[in-house]
Amino acid sequence: MKKILVIVLGCIAALYLLNPSAGIFEFIPDNVPLIGNLDEGAACYLLYSCIEYLRGKKIGIFGEKN
Repeated sequence: MKKILVIVLGCIAALYLLNPSAGIFEFIPDNVPLIGNLDEGAACYLLYSCIEYLRGKKIGIFGEKN
């Protein structure tokens, strides 16, 4: 079940980064100074974490808890 959730989250992050709405649908508009690109950064981090989880590495947000 967790693997399916990771795949779905990865697809959502990839779709968000592809930006099919041409900037109409964004969580934080890019023209906001200093914080405008934080949502794209978070989507990149989520996509990276999903890919690494599916490769068998436990890093990123799906990493091991201390």
